Amino acid sequence: MNKKYRILLVDDHALFRDEMRALLSQESDIEVVGEAGDGQSALRLVDTLQPDLVLLDLTMPGISGVETIRNIRRSHPQTRIIVITVHKSDEYIHESLRAGANGYLLKESTHTELRIAISNVLQGKMYLCPDVSEKVINGYLGLDGGYGPSHSRDILTTREREVLKLIAESNSNRQISEYLGISIKTVEKHRANLMKKLGMRNAAALTTYAIEKGLVAL
Repeated sequence: MNKKYRILLVDDHALFRDEMRALLSQESDIEVVGEAGDGQSALRLVDTLQPDLVLLDLTMPGISGVETIRNIRRSHPQTRIIVITVHKSDEYIHESLRAGANGYLLKESTHTELRIAISNVLQGKMYLCPDVSEKVINGYLGLDGGYGPSHSRDILTTREREVLKLIAESNSNRQISEYLGISIKTVEKHRANLMKKLGMRNAAALTTYAIEKGLVAL
């Protein structure tokens, strides 16, 4: 009997999860063992279900996809992760790959490309969809001046973006500290740095900025 690969779907849109489940049900060697609508739920299910592969969105309520990737990689290094998202900016690609994603697809990708990506990643390879692969290669060669650790277009650190996202979702300092596993004092420091770097004075302005940057799931 052929092995069935166990897959966990993580996306805050139930309709997208339903579509993915329907597509994957056509594959004889794949079994969707669970679904989650946010990062926290995903981490609990990874602990419980021990999937071979997680298909993950980046913009979700609570902890972001990037933080979720980082946590999965830390606690379950054998689990493979493919990002499936609408985001094609350098920042999202770079942070996802640095966090430990094994693949990166856009939601406009075809079913055939999804199947190729899953097959490659389950074999221990990396897979980047053509648009993303081109960005990575051009950035690596210095052709676009955008992609890569030293060319981030955003003045915020990865952690500051995580905190900004959670502020925009109306989380208190205590809630943010619990989500990210850092002290309240550290959260307050990040909040102050955000205000200073962005030239803003209140949470409402930070929220507007986060929405404009696509950090918040609307």
